[in-house]
Amino acid sequence: MIKKEEKPVKKIIRKKEYDTETATLVKKYTVGSFGDPAGYEETLYQTPDGFYFVYGCGGTESPYAEESIQCIAKTKVDAWLEAHN
Repeated sequence: MIKKEEKPVKKIIRKKEYDTETATLVKKYTVGSFGDPAGYEETLYQTPDGFYFVYGCGGTESPYAEESIQCIAKTKVDAWLEAHN
């Protein structure tokens, strides 16, 4: 099941706030479709301070059975974009 991101998601990681409401959406990558237990979405965001993070959500059999926010280094953003094209 995809589409859990109806409300903003926020997480503090190493004293920095990562918030889907205040960050800029850079790229959304979708695998499967709504209702697919193995389907998921990964969304790359950039914070107002220039940091990047990936928000993931998905079905019960996906890598994102629970919503997650993970930091991504600026040096890895291009590789992430290329892999999720």
